[in-house]
Amino acid sequence: MTTLPCFYAPETVAHNPRFWILRGVPSPNKELPERADRLLAGLARLGLEPLTPPESDRAAMRAIHTPNYLDFLENCWKEWQSFPGAGAEVVANLHPQKSTPTYPEGIVGRAGWHMSDTACPIGRDTWAAAIRGVDTALAAAGAVMDGADSAYALCRPPGHHADADTAAGHCFLNNSAIAAQALLEQHDRVAILDIDVHHGNGTQEIFYDRADVLTVSIHASPEDFYPFYLGYAHETGRAAGEGCNLNLPLPKRQGDEDWLAAISSGLNRIEEFNPGAMVLALGLDAHENDPLRGLSVTTGGFGRAAKLIAEAGLPTVMVQEGGYLSDDLTENIHAFLAGWIGARQNR
Repeated sequence: MTTLPCFYAPETVAHNPRFWILRGVPSPNKELPERADRLLAGLARLGLEPLTPPESDRAAMRAIHTPNYLDFLENCWKEWQSFPGAGAEVVANLHPQKSTPTYPEGIVGRAGWHMSDTACPIGRDTWAAAIRGVDTALAAAGAVMDGADSAYALCRPPGHHADADTAAGHCFLNNSAIAAQALLEQHDRVAILDIDVHHGNGTQEIFYDRADVLTVSIHASPEDFYPFYLGYAHETGRAAGEGCNLNLPLPKRQGDEDWLAAISSGLNRIEEFNPGAMVLALGLDAHENDPLRGLSVTTGGFGRAAKLIAEAGLPTVMVQEGGYLSDDLTENIHAFLAGWIGARQNR
């Protein structure tokens, strides 16, 4: 079987968020360490043993995220704990409009500034895990730049909802965007194909006015699905980036055929863009049994998607995004990577 370089940082298990408000009810967070265990089990069934990524140059994340935001992520938990009776996690209780011109000094204000929802609580080990997630994505990007056909990064926490200045939707540092930026060291143009059930709003915002990165996202339509405010078909880019953003939203509960057709359309646009390499933001939460019920893709559908994307022939960095904790995660990552490896073997 073709060797697929895979990377995972065991230290990310320390990020174990507890808090989330779901439909107005404080609920257990869904981005738990067991997700990684189930994904690793799928890799093991294919004989894939992930390597531990080395610590990367922090300049890579500074190229994507603002200094204020990185300082906040690194230091907010300790500052939060100085409050009498503070909770174990930083959870914002206000979310100001970013048109507000004054950046606040206090930790409560900065939490609201840098955290757009309650699905991204910051605990004691969140920062350490997030930077190891970046290391994981950059190790996979490095493998591809060193000549590997493709590589897989099992990143925790995920990243595609985080923009340059804001955490959101379980995401803190945008692993896919950072990997794409790294690939630009070797290529004039890079494409990002995001097949997570949720729109990659953070990735879109990071590259929205740039012409060197094409962002394509296939996702459940945001009219009544997270992230709600972005992910619509009319969003095509701005200024130099006009035409370099493609959203292909699907009605909720659509299945394999419509999903695969949208992926095919996205790949056609990527072919027109003619990038030197691609980042695949690999969400597995489009599955029919995913707890949030956005789309209805089958396990077999993931295998077919892998074949379709692999046959595009681009050097590809696969960055793990979503896929909530469910019994199907192991089967879905196994189906996708088996389909990918098989397709690349037959090229």
